[in-house]
This record gives sequence, C-alpha cells and structure tokens, in this order.
Amino acid sequence: MKRLVIYGTGLIAEVAEFYFRTDSEYEVDAFTNASDFIEEDRFNGLPVISFEEIENAYPTSEYQMFVALGYAKTNQIRQQRFVEAIQKGYQCATYVSSQARYYGTPVGPNGFILENNVIQPFVSIGDNVTLWSGNHVGHHSKIGNHCFISSHVVISGGCEIGENCFLGVNSTLRDNVSLGKYVVVAPGSVVMKDCEERSVVQAVESNCRVIGRDVI
Repeated sequence: MKRLVIYGTGLIAEVAEFYFRTDSEYEVDAFTNASDFIEEDRFNGLPVISFEEIENAYPTSEYQMFVALGYAKTNQIRQQRFVEAIQKGYQCATYVSSQARYYGTPVGPNGFILENNVIQPFVSIGDNVTLWSGNHVGHHSKIGNHCFISSHVVISGGCEIGENCFLGVNSTLRDNVSLGKYVVVAPGSVVMKDCEERSVVQAVESNCRVIGRDVI
C-alpha cells in the first residue's frame, strides 16, 4: 500500500478519504491543514497535523499528499495548496475511480476522477483537476490545470477548457468550443461559442450569454 496524507478537513476531504480507502492502492494515515484552520487534533479518526510541520511527522520520502479542496475563488485556493505541497517535496496522488470509463488518458497530479465519468480517447487532463461523478468528456478535448467539473456535465469533442475554470452541474459545451482561463459556467448552461477569459456564462431561456467578467 502507498501511504497518503490528505490536505483538508472539510467535506471534500472526507469524501476523498473514503474513495482512496475503499477504491485505491493508497492507505490514508493522516490529514493536514494550515495551523490557523485546525480546530481538533483528529478528523475521521485520524490525526490532524499542521501543514507547517507535516514533513517532520510524515516525510516526503514515504508519503504522498492529496489536496482535497473545492473550487473557491475559481480553484485558486486549491491551486495554491497544491503548489505548496509540491514545494515541500511531496508527490501529489491522483485518484481515478474503478467505475470510470477511462481509456488511458494522461491525468496530471492531484487529479480526482469519480465514478461514472466517461472519458473518451485522446483527451488531455491537466494537473489538479476534479471531475465529480457522471460527466462525459468527448474525444480530443483538453482540460487545463486547476479546473473543477461538477456532475452531469457534457463536454463535447474537440473542446478546450482553460486553466481554473468551473463548470456547473448539468452544463453542456458544444463541440470545438474553447473557454479561456477563469471561466465560470453556471449550472444548466449550454455553451455554444467560445468564451473569453474571466467570463461568467449563464443560461437564459435556453440560450446562453456572458453576464459578467472579473470573476476573481
């Protein structure tokens, strides 16, 4: 078994611990968080160690880390913690559910791909990407670093999704659509054309339009 420390003590960390424990080659030994955010010394029955001191108790030569955070501030908080873990010398683990349909697509470190995702051939998935359950990623599509794809999203073939994007539940991208960096697609939206960097896209009466920018 590979040994793992999970960064985070919230709901997503609890979910990540479950998946790694029940459906992977990893054994989770501890959780970590910044010292200012630690309220108890145990979480889910495992010790919680401050990130500032984590390598002393769980050395990088023996443990990998998984950053289990959400999409706040267009994924930038998770991105920052991911970078900090690498700077400490940790290798970041990737989880791909045994119940995902997956054809050997390269997935970067700190990937989190849950059950019932269909990832077609020739797809590229960057670093620190979350694909929650039940999505379709069409052939030859590219998902950039630090993205969060929520559930039941359809990404048609040949799409390109820039870094730090968020795609809401039940949203759809038509084929060959490109999203710039930091694009937020609201739940239920249908994206029919390219979207500029830092756009917010929302469905309006079955059509979609850009309703705002400066997401950060």
